[in-house]
Amino acid sequence: MKTKDITEAKDPDLRSSGAALLRAAALARKTAISTDTHLIVMKDGQLTRIPAQSLREQVAHVTKKSE
Repeated sequence: MKTKDITEAKDPDLRSSGAALLRAAALARKTAISTDTHLIVMKDGQLTRIPAQSLREQVAHVTKKSE
């Protein structure tokens, strides 16, 4: 079975759902950092905790890299 790219869906809400998920993920990271809580993500089929400090380091690394 061949799956279609979601960005080519007829439904405009479905087409824009990928961008909405990216915005939600960014907000979840920002919230975890500001509240000093872990972010829980699914990685390789396993639930994984990412400490706020690791998220801060990732942000610092990306910021430093883009300068």
